[in-house]
Amino acid sequence: MLRLEPRTQPSGFWSYGSPLLALVITVFIGVLLFAALGKDPVKGLLVFFWEPIRSPYALGELMVKATPLLVIALGLAVCFRSNVWNIGAEGQFVIGAVCAGGVALLADKGTGGWIVVCIILAGVLGGMLWAGITALLRDRFNASEILVSLMLVYVADMVLSYMVYGPWKDPAGYNFPQTRTFDAVTQIPRLLAGSRVSIGLVIGLLGAVALWVFLFRTRAGFAQQVGGLAPAAARYAGYSSRRALWTALLVSGGAAGLAGALEVAGPIGQLTPFVPAGYGFAAIIVAFVGRLHPAGMVFSAVLMSMFYIGGELAQSRLGLPKSITGVFQGLLLFTLLACDTLIAYRIRFTGRAGAGAH
Repeated sequence: MLRLEPRTQPSGFWSYGSPLLALVITVFIGVLLFAALGKDPVKGLLVFFWEPIRSPYALGELMVKATPLLVIALGLAVCFRSNVWNIGAEGQFVIGAVCAGGVALLADKGTGGWIVVCIILAGVLGGMLWAGITALLRDRFNASEILVSLMLVYVADMVLSYMVYGPWKDPAGYNFPQTRTFDAVTQIPRLLAGSRVSIGLVIGLLGAVALWVFLFRTRAGFAQQVGGLAPAAARYAGYSSRRALWTALLVSGGAAGLAGALEVAGPIGQLTPFVPAGYGFAAIIVAFVGRLHPAGMVFSAVLMSMFYIGGELAQSRLGLPKSITGVFQGLLLFTLLACDTLIAYRIRFTGRAGAGAH
């Protein structure tokens, strides 16, 4: 028989080193997976870990993918550190994209560059509104934020589908379910000519710095974490657990909505049914691989974007299915959870059940 026994003192080194170990195990399992599928493991690893960084253009595309993952993960870190389990960032991302797209569609030839600010604000407010529904139901009726936020993802997808199949459908789009391409004035400013990397990357990095200051250098950040983790202690200290709930969900929803706005007014340039790309779910992995720390999430967002790009290249170059991206993401999360479990517990071998009765 096997049982898990709590360790008296978990390893401080492995508390931070387990994400790297999980990555190594994921790569090892990936090699076995490539071999089982009859593919060259070396080519498979090159596609995932070398091709996304081999040229300046590839690095730019890597940053394009990493930007929404980082922005969403930063918001989720506030939730998870507050013991609020927002699993519906994907829905908040979609609603943010819809709201931002609605503002972008208002632009015409006489519109100035100020509309970019309105587009970003619309995305943030849309995400906050969608997360606010979860906060309201949890606050007033003690509904599970896990279930509510997750179910709202599917409602958000329906809202997007209604708009692109209905009132916002491009009349000159050959009956495709999509809006017209947004005017150039609505484009999120890019950092470099010839690259798709936008100021969203700068916003994400500045957000990481701001989150670090908030969590570790302010009284409000301390109160935020205590209010979620220990409501009774928070009340005794004069902190509000209710405020922690609303703050966590509104910040998280706003970040996801911001990512949606940056995406549709940036690389995509219009609304389509394919706006939901799974960033909201992948950002959960980014947050935990990054140890809910801003610096760690910067690196884990880059790693997760490599999985996205590697998965796309694996389809075209190796003939692998689209699901290979999700497989690697799931493997990374599973191995990280396994490593974290073994950090806190040790495996003990015991005698057969009932042996003590003889």
